[in-house]
Amino acid sequence: MDAKITLSFDAEVITKAKEFAAQNGISLSRLTEFIFAQMTSQNYKTIDELPIADWVNSVADERPEYGIHKSRKKLKSEFYKSKK
Repeated sequence: MDAKITLSFDAEVITKAKEFAAQNGISLSRLTEFIFAQMTSQNYKTIDELPIADWVNSVADERPEYGIHKSRKKLKSEFYKSKK
């Protein structure tokens, strides 16, 4: 089940994160979800233990599941179909 959350970030961080995600063919939402999933999949005790660079590289090296050139409606439809 998907849930929406609201996060607050520095505007410059958001801009750079969106650019990074676009350059790697993934939406910012999927990139954030991937990082959160990886972060909670292990028993990391501190932020310093998180291998974030490795995670980002694994997203960038794979074909993205959700392209940035699809309409929001199409992405939503594909996402819900994948959850069945």
